[in-house]
Amino acid sequence: QVQLVESGGGSVQIGGSLRLSCTATGRSFNNNNMAWFRQAPGKEREFVAAILWNGRNTYYTESVKSRFTISRDNTKNTVSLQMNSLKPEDTAVYYCAVQSIYANTYEDPLGYNYWGRGTQVTVRG
Repeated sequence: QVQLVESGGGSVQIGGSLRLSCTATGRSFNNNNMAWFRQAPGKEREFVAAILWNGRNTYYTESVKSRFTISRDNTKNTVSLQMNSLKPEDTAVYYCAVQSIYANTYEDPLGYNYWGRGTQVTVRG
C-alpha cells in the first residue's frame, strides 16, 4: 500500500522557520517529480514547490521564492520543504504529492496521483 506521510508542521512566530518532511512507503518514486501544495481555510489547494525526479530542477510559486527550499533524497524516498521567514499568509495545511508521469504542469493538483494527509503550519502574528 502506497503512503505519503508528512511531518514537521507546527506553530511558529512570524519570521520563524520550519522544515517539513514527507516519506513515501509502499513503492519508490525515484522516477516521479514531487511537490508540496498547501490549503488555507476557505481557499483552494495551491501549488507551493516542485522538484524533478532527479533533484536537478526546482520550481516555486512566486510568494515563496527565496524563502522556501524543496529538496529530495531518493535513497530514503523522502522530499522536504525548508521554510524560512514565515509569514501569517503561509498558514495552511501542507501536502506532499507525487506527480503523474503524464502530467503537463507542476501547478495543477489534478496532475498528482498520490497525496499525503497533510501537516498543519500556523504562523502566529
